[in-house]
Amino acid sequence: MKKEWYQQKWVIFARHALAWLILFSLPYLLKPSTDHGEHNRVDEKHLWEIYVYCAFIFLIIFFYFNAWVLVPRYVYKKKIAKFLAFVLGILAFMCLSRYGFEKLALKPHEIDIKPIILFEFFIFISILSASTAYKMIDDKVVQERQNSARENENLKTELSLLRSQVSPHFMFNVLNNMVSLARKRSDLLEPSLIKLSSLMRYMLYEADEEKVPLHREIEYLQSYIDLQQQRFGKNVQINVSLNAGNDNFEIEPMLLIPFVENAFKHGTGMIMNAAIDIELKTRDKMLFFSVRNKYDETSGEIKDKTSGIGLNNVKRRLNLLYGNEHLLQINRQDGCFIVSLQLNLH
Repeated sequence: MKKEWYQQKWVIFARHALAWLILFSLPYLLKPSTDHGEHNRVDEKHLWEIYVYCAFIFLIIFFYFNAWVLVPRYVYKKKIAKFLAFVLGILAFMCLSRYGFEKLALKPHEIDIKPIILFEFFIFISILSASTAYKMIDDKVVQERQNSARENENLKTELSLLRSQVSPHFMFNVLNNMVSLARKRSDLLEPSLIKLSSLMRYMLYEADEEKVPLHREIEYLQSYIDLQQQRFGKNVQINVSLNAGNDNFEIEPMLLIPFVENAFKHGTGMIMNAAIDIELKTRDKMLFFSVRNKYDETSGEIKDKTSGIGLNNVKRRLNLLYGNEHLLQINRQDGCFIVSLQLNLH
């Protein structure tokens, strides 16, 4: 997975280098007053600066040693006692180093050990806290990034599976149409085969894309509806209005066909005055799609073993792809099965 610019190694290195550069400027603010006489004052100043810079280098080493060694080895594994032993030992070393430096390197003067301990303790705790927080936050970000990558891969796999389940269902219906036309020796067989070829091309070469132009999906729907209309003729009244306007919207391929398939599957056959209404329009970057068909409320017949798979799939795909950016309503009213879909287009 491609990293964002702020995740590049050189950017991370630059951020760390800038932070330490700012920290290295602090000795000019924190250096002590050397008012123990004019003699050797310049030498003491240079010695103090050397000590402070060495101390900061030590703290930088400790920062990354704690982040890369102590935290993973002891904190993550709940070995808190060993972790505390390490950090207390390092703190004691820092305090003794500071005391030894003032005792041996600077002009003899009275040394109060308490301020030394407090100052070193404050610096040490600040570095320790920053290092531990940095490691935990960094690991959490990496873990979330890995989880997101896995979720994306799982999503792609699941969507591919769901789409593959829709396609065979559709193909069985269309092939049944072709068989019916062949048996009737209908002149419509040749144009129907051409439409079927167009549908196959769409399914094989375009439906694998993440998004397709909305007008291509509409062409796919229209071809399917034409084939079904040829099959049922005057036995089913089919009212179709598919108008996406002139906007270049995109949509997940084969997202709408299960609703149309369902209407033809359950709204035909022994239905009196069978009628199917299909409408699609766009307005204000929203897609409004509805399918309405009559059905037999008294019949508990299941027309085939795959009945219902299409609608379950499309519900799952809508939830995976569009989340809260869609509204799907399925109702039964006055002997009609009504599907209404509102989809936020980008």
